[in-house]
Amino acid sequence: MKMVVVSDTHLPKRKKGLPERLLDELKDAELIIHAGDWQTLDVYHQLRTYGRVEGVYGNVDDEEIIALLPSKKIVEAGGFRFGITHGHGKGKTTEKRAIEAFKGEKVDCIIFGHSHIPVKRYEGDILIFNPGSPTDKRKQKMFSFGVFTISDRITAEHIFFK
Repeated sequence: MKMVVVSDTHLPKRKKGLPERLLDELKDAELIIHAGDWQTLDVYHQLRTYGRVEGVYGNVDDEEIIALLPSKKIVEAGGFRFGITHGHGKGKTTEKRAIEAFKGEKVDCIIFGHSHIPVKRYEGDILIFNPGSPTDKRKQKMFSFGVFTISDRITAEHIFFK
Protein backbone atom coordinates (compact mmCIF):
# COMPACT_ATOMS: atom_id res chain seq x y z
CA MET A 1 0.00 0.00 0.00
CA LYS A 2 1.29 3.46 -0.91
CA MET A 3 0.42 6.43 1.29
CA VAL A 4 1.35 10.04 0.52
CA VAL A 5 1.79 12.29 3.57
CA VAL A 6 1.62 16.06 3.29
CA SER A 7 1.15 19.08 5.54
CA ASP A 8 1.23 22.86 5.50
CA THR A 9 0.19 23.38 1.89
CA HIS A 10 -0.95 26.96 2.65
CA LEU A 11 -2.68 27.36 -0.73
CA PRO A 12 -3.11 29.73 -2.42
CA LYS A 13 -1.12 31.95 -0.03
CA ARG A 14 2.31 30.42 -0.72
CA LYS A 15 1.84 28.91 -4.19
CA LYS A 16 -0.87 28.86 -6.83
CA GLY A 17 -1.22 25.09 -6.75
CA LEU A 18 0.26 21.80 -5.64
CA PRO A 19 3.69 21.11 -7.20
CA GLU A 20 4.10 18.61 -10.03
CA ARG A 21 6.49 16.46 -7.94
CA LEU A 22 3.70 15.88 -5.41
CA LEU A 23 1.03 15.38 -8.08
CA ASP A 24 3.18 12.65 -9.69
CA GLU A 25 3.30 10.69 -6.41
CA LEU A 26 -0.43 11.10 -5.83
CA LYS A 27 -1.30 9.26 -9.06
CA ASP A 28 -0.87 5.81 -7.50
CA ALA A 29 -1.48 6.60 -3.83
CA GLU A 30 -4.09 4.49 -2.05
CA LEU A 31 -4.29 6.87 0.90
CA ILE A 32 -3.42 10.55 1.26
CA ILE A 33 -2.87 12.07 4.70
CA HIS A 34 -2.79 15.83 5.28
CA ALA A 35 -1.64 17.06 8.69
CA GLY A 36 -3.27 20.49 8.57
CA ASP A 37 -2.86 24.06 7.35
CA TRP A 38 -4.64 23.39 4.10
CA GLN A 39 -5.62 27.09 3.99
CA THR A 40 -8.44 26.30 1.54
CA LEU A 41 -10.95 23.49 1.09
CA ASP A 42 -9.99 23.41 -2.60
CA VAL A 43 -6.86 21.46 -1.60
CA TYR A 44 -9.03 18.81 0.07
CA HIS A 45 -11.20 18.48 -3.04
CA GLN A 46 -8.17 18.33 -5.33
CA LEU A 47 -6.52 15.60 -3.25
CA ARG A 48 -9.78 13.61 -3.25
CA THR A 49 -9.55 13.31 -7.04
CA TYR A 50 -6.49 11.09 -6.45
CA GLY A 51 -7.85 8.82 -3.71
CA ARG A 52 -8.97 8.50 -0.12
CA VAL A 53 -8.01 11.54 1.95
CA GLU A 54 -7.71 11.67 5.73
CA GLY A 55 -6.63 14.74 7.61
CA VAL A 56 -6.91 17.25 10.40
CA TYR A 57 -7.19 21.00 10.56
CA GLY A 58 -4.32 23.31 11.44
CA ASN A 59 -4.02 26.70 13.09
CA VAL A 60 -4.54 28.76 9.90
CA ASP A 61 -7.52 26.80 8.59
CA ASP A 62 -10.91 28.47 8.35
CA GLU A 63 -14.28 27.43 9.79
CA GLU A 64 -15.20 25.47 6.65
CA ILE A 65 -12.20 23.16 7.11
CA ILE A 66 -12.65 23.00 10.89
CA ALA A 67 -16.28 21.92 10.37
CA LEU A 68 -15.13 19.09 8.07
CA LEU A 69 -12.05 17.81 9.91
CA PRO A 70 -11.04 17.13 13.54
CA SER A 71 -7.97 18.51 15.34
CA LYS A 72 -6.61 14.98 15.74
CA LYS A 73 -7.57 11.52 14.57
CA ILE A 74 -6.37 7.95 14.29
CA VAL A 75 -6.52 6.28 10.90
CA GLU A 76 -6.10 2.54 10.38
CA ALA A 77 -4.38 1.44 7.20
CA GLY A 78 -2.58 -1.74 6.25
CA GLY A 79 -2.95 -3.11 9.77
CA PHE A 80 -1.27 -0.08 11.36
CA ARG A 81 -2.65 2.84 13.36
CA PHE A 82 -1.60 6.36 12.35
CA GLY A 83 -2.17 9.26 14.73
CA ILE A 84 -2.57 12.56 12.88
CA THR A 85 -2.44 16.04 14.40
CA HIS A 86 -1.16 19.42 13.25
CA GLY A 87 0.90 20.03 16.39
CA HIS A 88 0.15 23.69 17.04
CA GLY A 89 -0.46 25.03 20.53
CA LYS A 90 1.26 26.68 23.45
CA GLY A 91 4.32 25.49 25.33
CA LYS A 92 6.65 22.63 24.43
CA THR A 93 7.92 21.95 20.92
CA THR A 94 5.65 21.07 18.02
CA GLU A 95 6.97 17.51 18.09
CA LYS A 96 6.39 17.11 21.83
CA ARG A 97 2.82 18.45 21.50
CA ALA A 98 2.16 15.95 18.69
CA ILE A 99 3.48 13.03 20.76
CA GLU A 100 1.53 14.15 23.82
CA ALA A 101 -1.69 14.32 21.77
CA PHE A 102 -1.63 10.51 21.49
CA LYS A 103 -0.38 9.68 24.98
CA GLY A 104 -2.11 6.55 26.22
CA GLU A 105 -3.41 5.63 22.76
CA LYS A 106 -2.13 2.72 20.68
CA VAL A 107 -0.52 4.13 17.52
CA ASP A 108 2.29 2.87 15.32
CA CYS A 109 3.06 6.26 13.82
CA ILE A 110 2.40 9.91 14.69
CA ILE A 111 2.14 12.30 11.75
CA PHE A 112 2.23 16.03 12.39
CA GLY A 113 3.02 19.33 10.68
CA HIS A 114 3.08 22.98 11.77
CA SER A 115 6.87 23.48 12.00
CA HIS A 116 7.53 22.84 8.27
CA ILE A 117 10.61 20.91 9.44
CA PRO A 118 10.89 17.35 8.08
CA VAL A 119 11.25 14.77 10.85
CA LYS A 120 11.61 10.99 10.68
CA ARG A 121 12.65 9.24 13.86
CA TYR A 122 11.44 6.69 16.37
CA GLU A 123 10.25 7.26 19.90
CA GLY A 124 10.38 3.70 21.19
CA ASP A 125 8.40 1.68 18.65
CA ILE A 126 6.45 4.69 17.35
CA LEU A 127 7.49 6.36 14.09
CA ILE A 128 7.41 10.16 14.48
CA PHE A 129 6.99 11.85 11.08
CA ASN A 130 6.63 15.42 9.87
CA PRO A 131 6.55 15.65 6.05
CA GLY A 132 7.67 19.29 5.95
CA SER A 133 5.87 21.38 3.34
CA PRO A 134 5.60 20.97 -0.45
CA THR A 135 4.81 24.67 -0.91
CA ASP A 136 6.34 26.68 1.97
CA LYS A 137 9.84 25.48 2.87
CA ARG A 138 10.57 28.45 5.16
CA LYS A 139 14.19 28.02 6.28
CA GLN A 140 14.55 24.51 4.85
CA LYS A 141 16.76 23.98 1.81
CA MET A 142 14.08 22.09 -0.10
CA PHE A 143 10.34 21.55 -0.26
CA SER A 144 9.19 18.14 0.98
CA PHE A 145 6.44 15.61 1.60
CA GLY A 146 6.36 11.96 2.60
CA VAL A 147 5.74 8.63 0.92
CA PHE A 148 5.01 5.57 3.04
CA THR A 149 5.03 2.02 1.76
CA ILE A 150 3.01 -0.24 4.00
CA SER A 151 3.49 -4.01 3.94
CA ASP A 152 4.31 -6.03 7.05
CA ARG A 153 6.00 -2.82 8.24
CA ILE A 154 5.93 0.91 7.58
CA THR A 155 8.68 2.24 5.32
CA ALA A 156 8.69 6.04 5.37
CA GLU A 157 10.73 8.41 3.24
CA HIS A 158 10.84 12.12 2.59
CA ILE A 159 10.69 13.32 -0.98
CA PHE A 160 12.81 16.48 -1.24
CA PHE A 161 12.65 18.76 -4.28
CA LYS A 162 13.36 22.35 -5.35
